Amino acid sequence: MLQQLTRCVFRKWATIKHDKAKADAGKSKQRALLTNDITNAVKNNGPDPNMNPRLALALNTAKKSQVPKASIEAAIARGQGLSTTGAALESIMLEAMLPASVAAIIEAQTDNKLRTLADLRLIIKEAGGTVSTVGYMFEKKGRIILHQKEGVGADEVLEAAIEAGAEDVQELDDGRVLLFTDPATTKGIAQTVAKSMDMEVAEAEIVYDPNEDTMVPLDDAEAAGQLGEFVDKIQEVQGIQGVYLNWAKGSIDEGLWEELASKTAI
Repeated sequence: MLQQLTRCVFRKWATIKHDKAKADAGKSKQRALLTNDITNAVKNNGPDPNMNPRLALALNTAKKSQVPKASIEAAIARGQGLSTTGAALESIMLEAMLPASVAAIIEAQTDNKLRTLADLRLIIKEAGGTVSTVGYMFEKKGRIILHQKEGVGADEVLEAAIEAGAEDVQELDDGRVLLFTDPATTKGIAQTVAKSMDMEVAEAEIVYDPNEDTMVPLDDAEAAGQLGEFVDKIQEVQGIQGVYLNWAKGSIDEGLWEELASKTAI
């Protein structure tokens, strides 16, 4: 009887422990997304929330979500290319080949290059991947996302965008407009098109877009889930700027694919 009770208590504790770990992971992911919003807002329009409405909104959302003050301050500093101590941050990039032959590029800004690289390499190794040259599978591009504006879609933005130098214009499912540019002209084109169309810039970043002929379809739900867990762990490393994978939906469930796609920078 005592053994039965002990097993029951252990199972209950294991369930509570698992649920707590899952909830903690969810909170960590949400905080990473919120601090990334703050960093992007600072990069685009400066660190003063009185002059930067998007930053003011991002700060308000982060505070309501109980993001620690230190994390908020670090996100603002990163947007200016600085650490919380005021030291300049160094940009690093790591390439890797993951299970299922999925290639990854990881970008980060850090004030301790050796520590960050060691953390990333350990996560890659634990996921069954290897650090390997995969950059040739991606194309470096400028990416601009314009906030949704009523009555304005890709068709309406097309002429102004092409005239400004954009290479491609698309409309996202949520109504926002996506532009791809040459990396060197991204910020200038973002400002020009936003002013011309009276729209707000949501993002203006340099990204690594996977080449179509290298895309890897995900057909195994378990393997896809493990890749998602890998991205979650990478996102928890301080200073991560972007995670790029050359994966494609394949035959996995639509809901799982949407969850996975939301984790990466492109």
